[in-house]
Amino acid sequence: MLLNLLFPPRCVFCREFLGKYKVRGICPDCSNTLPFCEGVDARQAGEFFSVCVSPLYYVDMVRESHHRYKFQGSKWYARTYAPLVAQCITEHYAGRYDLITWVPLSRKRRRKRGYDQAELLARSIGTAFGTEAVGTMQKVRDTAPLSSLGGRDERKANIAKAYAPLDEATIVGKRILLIDDIVTTGSSLSECARCLLMAGAEEVLCATLARAEV
Repeated sequence: MLLNLLFPPRCVFCREFLGKYKVRGICPDCSNTLPFCEGVDARQAGEFFSVCVSPLYYVDMVRESHHRYKFQGSKWYARTYAPLVAQCITEHYAGRYDLITWVPLSRKRRRKRGYDQAELLARSIGTAFGTEAVGTMQKVRDTAPLSSLGGRDERKANIAKAYAPLDEATIVGKRILLIDDIVTTGSSLSECARCLLMAGAEEVLCATLARAEV
């Protein structure tokens, strides 16, 4: 209570004070005006994964909010992002997956950042569904940040063979829902999906908070 008085909760997108909407973490204006992906625009095809769904486009306030989440320590944003992604998952994937996992950071990147933003999002999504997200992979090779690279081919080469399964028994025969924070070219999702399929997964479906504009 004292923290709320000293630091009143703000909308994770526009940073306006939330008042009575603090439980949701999103103000009414943003709830109505965010760049939502509608219908088939929420779906994106990829290599090795069947489809990826995202509730938002990665523009404007969504991009700014994500930067605070990923680079400025705003870890609690995951709890607000999760219901948006969970609703999108329910609309497109209800009954189609057996477990939830995430695209992992390398140990070096995680130590530097202090947390794995995709893991936090996946665990919050799991909580929204009354289940637990499960780690299935590790990143065995540190790679250049994808934002520093050019097109699809350069990103694909950068991420190749960067992941390895943790426990194949967890993966074999499973339909897996793979979570990441953002999808642009889909290189990371594709490489993780390839890793999971080679470890025996039946199918890989993906979901992210936001996607690049078409």
